[in-house]
Amino acid sequence: MINLPLATDTWGNEEIKAIKEVVDSNRFTMGKKVRELEVKFADHFGSKYAVMVNSGSSANLLAVASLIFSEEHDLKRGDEIIVPAVSWATTFTPLQQYGLKIKFVDIDLHTLNLDIDKFEQAITEKTKAVFAVNLLGNPLDYSRLLDIVEKNNLILIEDNCESMGAKYNDKYTGTFGTLGTFSTFFSHHISTMEGGFITTDNPLLKDILLSLRAHGWTRNLPDDSGIHKKKSNSFYESFNFILPGYNVRPLEMEGAIGLKQLDKLEEMVSVRRRNGEYFKSLFEDNNDIIIQKEIGESSFFGFSMIISKQSKINRITLTEKLKENSVECRPIVAGNFTKNDVIKYFDYEIFEELSNADYIHNNGLFIGNHHYDISEKLQQVYNLIEEIS
Repeated sequence: MINLPLATDTWGNEEIKAIKEVVDSNRFTMGKKVRELEVKFADHFGSKYAVMVNSGSSANLLAVASLIFSEEHDLKRGDEIIVPAVSWATTFTPLQQYGLKIKFVDIDLHTLNLDIDKFEQAITEKTKAVFAVNLLGNPLDYSRLLDIVEKNNLILIEDNCESMGAKYNDKYTGTFGTLGTFSTFFSHHISTMEGGFITTDNPLLKDILLSLRAHGWTRNLPDDSGIHKKKSNSFYESFNFILPGYNVRPLEMEGAIGLKQLDKLEEMVSVRRRNGEYFKSLFEDNNDIIIQKEIGESSFFGFSMIISKQSKINRITLTEKLKENSVECRPIVAGNFTKNDVIKYFDYEIFEELSNADYIHNNGLFIGNHHYDISEKLQQVYNLIEEIS
């Protein structure tokens, strides 16, 4: 029995102690621990600002919403946004919820990220932004992506929810665009139970995010905010609403946990990378399995395995064998998202064909990576695949 779960607990006594301190303080809603973590998070990743929310999905929602309400960026209903055909549902749903036109572009079969050539070809005079995704820890080819974005005056939003700690040219992913999003859900690189972040260098977007996060009110805005001039009357500003916002605030204990988890991030990513190097050494010359081609420095969220066209293995057999050996596996994120029934609610078009997205939809899966050495288990997975090939 191999026994390789998708995700495991990364907490220690430090996190438990941090939770107890919050309980003892009797302050459970968003407070000073969250603010402290936001500053620490931004500083760690080299961004001017970070806003914490209750999930990576909410981070995507607020990132899109902030551009809708930004006079500077002026994203509006009907504008065309290019997206990769493979990502998690909540990369796409905020675009639908704000009435944006979605153009799905195929992925690269090897990197699993947006096909940069197809992306460039898909741009029209209607294209306003690209919501690019670093899938399973793997950075995009930012040198090419940024060149195309700048030439076409596009807004770049980064869904970095699966790729915390990844780097391209020694710069953290999630900090290249106008906005970047992160997740701190249980199965991710750090865990605050539920949680997410939006990073930006734009002070006006940061203030819009602060308002949107808490009902659309002004209470949490700084006194020198560029989006609202606060009155000196704090009573008035306590319930003053300027945007159609949400309540997606994190808990104070999530902030406290995050402070401890962030201290561990670099070491946990380092171990994930060592596991990743071992995984690559096992499978890079395997004729049955296509593995993800690393761009920059991946933080290896998990390990994708795509059954090659010449292989005699089929996915049903492989997933059953993995299940028999207690190796948890899942589809590669949502596969080709346009194959999901929810697509009927979207205003969208497909650029040319989604042949690679289709292929991984039918022939791909991924297994988990961890913050501890799993080389022996990866060897066992390799041996299992050899047995059935």
